[in-house]
Amino acid sequence: MHKWFIAAALATTGFAAVGEAQTPPLSLERVFAAPDLAGPQPRALKLSPDGALLTFLRARADDKDRLDLWARDTRTGAERMLVDSLKIGTGAALSEAEKMQRERARIGALKGIVAYDWAADGRSLLVPLDGDLYLATIDGQARRITDVPGGVLNANVSPRGGFVSYVRDQNVWVQPLAGGAARALTGEGRDTVHFGEAEFVAQEEMHRTDGYWWSPDDRYLAVERFDEAPVKVFTRAAIGATGTNIYEQRYPAAGTPNVLVDLYVMRADGSGKVKVDLGGDPDIYLARVDWLPDGSALLVQRENRAQTKIDVLRVDPATGKSTILFTENARAKSWINLSDSYRLMEDGSLLWRSERDGFAHLWRLKDGRWTQLTKGAWVVTGLVAVDEPKGRVYFLANKDDVLEQHLYALDLKRGAITRLTERGWYNSVTADGTAQHFLVTRSNPAQPPQTYLADADGKRVAWINENRVEGAHPYAPYLSAHRPMQYGTIKAADGSTDLYWQMVTPKLEPGKRYPVFFQHYGGPGSQGVARNWKNPLIQHLVGKGWIYFELDNRGSPNRGVDFESAIWHAMGTVEVADQRKGADYLKTLAFVDPARVATFGWSYGGYMSLKMIEADQRVYAAAVSGAPVSDWHLYDTHYTERYMGDPRVDGVAYDASRAVIDPKKIVMPLLLMHGMADDNVFLDNSTKVAAELQAANMPFDMMLYPGKTHSASRDIHVWTTIERFLEQHVGSGAK
Repeated sequence: MHKWFIAAALATTGFAAVGEAQTPPLSLERVFAAPDLAGPQPRALKLSPDGALLTFLRARADDKDRLDLWARDTRTGAERMLVDSLKIGTGAALSEAEKMQRERARIGALKGIVAYDWAADGRSLLVPLDGDLYLATIDGQARRITDVPGGVLNANVSPRGGFVSYVRDQNVWVQPLAGGAARALTGEGRDTVHFGEAEFVAQEEMHRTDGYWWSPDDRYLAVERFDEAPVKVFTRAAIGATGTNIYEQRYPAAGTPNVLVDLYVMRADGSGKVKVDLGGDPDIYLARVDWLPDGSALLVQRENRAQTKIDVLRVDPATGKSTILFTENARAKSWINLSDSYRLMEDGSLLWRSERDGFAHLWRLKDGRWTQLTKGAWVVTGLVAVDEPKGRVYFLANKDDVLEQHLYALDLKRGAITRLTERGWYNSVTADGTAQHFLVTRSNPAQPPQTYLADADGKRVAWINENRVEGAHPYAPYLSAHRPMQYGTIKAADGSTDLYWQMVTPKLEPGKRYPVFFQHYGGPGSQGVARNWKNPLIQHLVGKGWIYFELDNRGSPNRGVDFESAIWHAMGTVEVADQRKGADYLKTLAFVDPARVATFGWSYGGYMSLKMIEADQRVYAAAVSGAPVSDWHLYDTHYTERYMGDPRVDGVAYDASRAVIDPKKIVMPLLLMHGMADDNVFLDNSTKVAAELQAANMPFDMMLYPGKTHSASRDIHVWTTIERFLEQHVGSGAK
């Protein structure tokens, strides 16, 4: 489960004022229209192998959801479109498998080019489009290299550029990049058996989208095989506007069997196939697969079903034999948070992010001994790059401020840590393979995301997208009315720690009181309160006379193991109590109308809306619950069991965590919303709530969205409906 933000990600300094009389109102229609109010945002930025070009995806001016491939000369700054998605695409409909992959990646609404891969020679790029593959050259030419009924998935160029690989009809195929016939490396993929794909929970919950992995020298591929036969079949009706499609979807609900996973290694021509020894317990997760830099072995992360242990296996690619290199164990009454923050070093050592001391930090395993590289009451959020010759490790962390993310450099010899990005910003960073060039994207509550190229010391070399809000920038007309974000803390319900909140208010009039749009997510894995750019939808709500407020409760990430693990086997408890503390705090403010605090959440936030109004009647004036998980028995294994355990063992915890236990306590106005084609949080979750409320003869409003998935919240009608509901039951504006 991923958080849906009303606040989109990433965040600058204040805007200059202009005459407010000239400022048009920021309408809901403009928030959802093109071009995007955040300005032009390049996606999927990559440096060419020789560093001469920076490539990226850019939305069209007339269609913010259609992306084309662009290139920028890193020396001159000149930009040009490399591939026009409207000129070379066939317009063919995407396969259901690709649609679901995009939904897992939360890019289901995007069209055109959504991914690409550089060839090692730096002269060509692999571009998937409309289910087939094109090879584009840096002079702007593109030729189609596949013509496959049903399309292909998971396309890559091999590390040395010798091959193109992809999944076709549930099998792995390889063809020479220079031209030639494609060859199927596997042939058993059919029905419930898949090769080269990541299973549902790997995509949705484990942040693993790959199902095969090339060795660095193009000699071998490691290929996942999974069989869905043991997984329970759910009949899911995707109800659309003009008809209904019935899907027999294999969905591993909590406490039920997962897919059976195997891993094979084979040569690039399909020969020499061996099965990797993953151990005697078939009920495991294949968490991560990586090759050593010299291609001599695989490192495989094997996670147990309870998600309390990861065994890191070293695998011989010639025989498939594995040995345990080390084991990572969760702390008591907690779980393992999977991460991509690890790096295999040329000297044979391993950099590894671990929470073993209670906070996520970097450790080094060398010659069988562990050394802690970072330490303190803060967390490393990502490992960016390593410059081995200079002994420097680059990482992201919240060392200086819980609400900010910065790039830091660690000197391995001296142990000194240097911050390389400027305070007051939230940064995301990628680097080239040599750790000499960095792409930094930053934002804050007053500046939409900016991207620049930095050197190894963090110095800005050139703007990639300065995105200044002036002139023709889409947000410039609304600049003067932009209201600042405020931050603060309150104590958790048990007094144990501080909880961070963020708030935006209208221009307050003395003696007036304002209603509150109290947003929450509340679940693990997502930090909402941060010094980053927020979706202008917040500014629209504030312009309508609402105070916007959000609080990160215990159970949310980036505060250490104890803070996050407060929900262990107890979802819907401390989160609800902490949000109640937020509501109590709001009602102490002289400018807040205590009788008009309305709460909103989607997904886990929708679950929280229900739990909050059931637990604290009369605290909230109204609630909006979007796509809620109403019963954790209905949600998937990897997410749910990580926090709640196995329902076959701890059924009492599951019973206590239900969204609605006593429907008679849902006494405040409730709006229940759900997409009718949601394959993540099934519609059954909301219909179950509806049936319980109806059986208890409790009034509520409901809005369902034909054909919409879990991302239905991005539809303007959702927000038109929310505003109408809140206007009726709460009323906007000061009183």
